[in-house]
Amino acid sequence: MSSSPALPLSPAAPRSRWRQACAAVLQDPVMLGSLLLLLLLVAVSVGAPWLAQHDPAALTPRARLQASSETYWLGTDSLGRDLLSRVLYGGRLSIALAAMVSAIAVVAGLVIGLAAGYVRRLDAPIMRLMDGIMAIPGLLLAVAMVALGGANIVSMVTAIAIPEIPRIARLVRSVVLSVREEPYVEASVGAGTPALKVLWRHIMPSTINPLVVQATFVCAAAILTEAVLGFLGLGFPPEIPSLGSIIAEGRPFFQRAPWIVLYPGIFLALLILAVNMFGDALRDRLDPRLSRKTKG
Repeated sequence: MSSSPALPLSPAAPRSRWRQACAAVLQDPVMLGSLLLLLLLVAVSVGAPWLAQHDPAALTPRARLQASSETYWLGTDSLGRDLLSRVLYGGRLSIALAAMVSAIAVVAGLVIGLAAGYVRRLDAPIMRLMDGIMAIPGLLLAVAMVALGGANIVSMVTAIAIPEIPRIARLVRSVVLSVREEPYVEASVGAGTPALKVLWRHIMPSTINPLVVQATFVCAAAILTEAVLGFLGLGFPPEIPSLGSIIAEGRPFFQRAPWIVLYPGIFLALLILAVNMFGDALRDRLDPRLSRKTKG
């Protein structure tokens, strides 16, 4: 009796990018730890309306400068406001502002970098403009723009995002300059493919990895810049809690009530540390040259 021919085995389906990303995170303890810390800080900040036991703007003069207790877990400030509520709401404000700054800077920098790197006649004028913006200290430019536009969310996001755009534009431009000389790009151009389609299908995908890494560093820089502006008194109004303004308000009472400065400072430091560590680990994972150096 003749046996039936064996059916060809179908090749194993490649793992999805989501599974590959999860496996990469689990294999890297630094990336996993920083990601968990970042997710924890984001969760408690986003959940501030449910986790905060008191209104962050409610004044309780009788409870001013109280230490940690069952009623006020992190104590109170000089006006009797609950410090835990103010730190959580301040963290939510910093995270939301950093996300908006990162999105605006990445999109604007991507468009400018693609134009400068692909269109040769636009390269020189665009890069000279970017060099001019980078010549101005970012904090000084942010202070000037906030002073002119007022302390509102639009002026704050714009003031913090503009100094970050040239850095992303230069990064994207360098990637475009190296990719546009590849044979598959030249073949696509020679076949008469429109420029926008070449940028979208062949060049822009090569910028995704460095942009993702750079976005994390922009987030950390935005959080720190917003805190500095708040500390200098150029941030949001006093009724809106921010980490920088909380630290500034507690500075005169540091010797008597050090928790007013320590707790928001620790939260701010952990938030920036988690973002930077995750960005470093992500860069090492996405950059094959760094991976080879590490293995070597």
